[in-house]
Amino acid sequence: MKQIELSIKNALGTVSKSDVDALKPVAQQSLAKLTDGSGLGNDFLGWVKLPSETPSSLLDDINATAASLRENCDTVVVIGIGGSYLGAKAVIEALSDSFAAYRHDAAPHVLFAGQNIGEDYLYELSDYLKDKKFGIIVISKSGTTTEPAIAFRLLKEQLEHQLGRQEASKRIVAITDAKRGALRSLADQEGYKTYVIADNVGGRFSVLTPVGLLPIAVAGFDIHALIEGAAAFEQATLTGANDMATLYAQTRNALYRAGKKTEILVNYNPKLHYFGEWWKQLYGESEGKDHKGIFPAAVDNSTDLHSMGQWIQDGERTIFETVLSVVDQKHELRIGHDEANLDGLNFLAGKRVDEVNKMAELGTVLAHVDGGVPNIHIIIPALTELYLGQLIYFFEAACGISGYILDVNPFNQPGVEAYKKNMFALLEKPGYEAETEAIKKRI
Repeated sequence: MKQIELSIKNALGTVSKSDVDALKPVAQQSLAKLTDGSGLGNDFLGWVKLPSETPSSLLDDINATAASLRENCDTVVVIGIGGSYLGAKAVIEALSDSFAAYRHDAAPHVLFAGQNIGEDYLYELSDYLKDKKFGIIVISKSGTTTEPAIAFRLLKEQLEHQLGRQEASKRIVAITDAKRGALRSLADQEGYKTYVIADNVGGRFSVLTPVGLLPIAVAGFDIHALIEGAAAFEQATLTGANDMATLYAQTRNALYRAGKKTEILVNYNPKLHYFGEWWKQLYGESEGKDHKGIFPAAVDNSTDLHSMGQWIQDGERTIFETVLSVVDQKHELRIGHDEANLDGLNFLAGKRVDEVNKMAELGTVLAHVDGGVPNIHIIIPALTELYLGQLIYFFEAACGISGYILDVNPFNQPGVEAYKKNMFALLEKPGYEAETEAIKKRI
């Protein structure tokens, strides 16, 4: 089996190999903490051996549920926020036809809700669904997280109005806690098909659980291959046969200690846009604590070379880049010859578009490295379920290792609650009377 690869050679002008190697002992100790559960946040390590421990029977059951939704729905709305939608969105976008949403033969369309509180977004979604045969996958441990709870209340009511309560229940799948919470109670009461979000797997590490696997299967992709790729990478990482995760964690922390405070994940394939969004949540929520942590950003090149490219080339030298490079494309398209040559492109005649794209990538890497921006390089053989499974596990493992090197708990998110407390106080939620009174005095 081919594997994704890592190169740090374009980072070694800013930090030396000895700087990176100096972090190897702590990186290996951090990996050991993940495997033996001796580190901070050890009650959220269920993802570490998840791929290899996922039974084939569960994948088959998920595929059966997905087949039922595909047969009965032309649209499936996935309701969730944060890790409850970003992983699935990232994989689906990476594997889908770029114009699937406009193709009538690409049913069912997988849409997302509950990731925002946009009134126009929810109204327009509801309006779009009026004449659609739609189903719902609702994802929430508690069932009370504000954004998805609002979306689910609205869409459940609409589905029940269109089909009747009993029929609607057959098109709703709940992915939630095994025993507790409002969504579990409702699912049991209404007879929804359910899958469990394990207590020891946090949302941003949940893409390889039913949270991500069911929407991905509904979209028509091979979840067995996704898990196979992740499991192979898990085995290689945990046994030390592959040191990509530790080396990446070492390198980015060496760069951080050298004053590089922002990491930019760069892709040259538009299908990877949402992979960058998933990565930003994974690293931002895991490392941004105790006034520490590398700031995760992302750009889509060559598009952003005409906007952010200027800042990256000539701005403050506190950044480094991690470049995702996809070797093989699904399709081949060559540039033709034009007699008039008014656009001056005949020098490219006969070349594949991807060859031009790869030269843009290489030229940009050289320019940025020359401009003082170190680069880490991740090579992906192709955008397939197998390699995406590898990539997901690689980034998850490296994130845990990197967080421990940074000496934070990579598996909690205490800062997320601050805005919620203020929002509930401003909305005068019962139980927040004192907070409401205090915040009104501030404003």
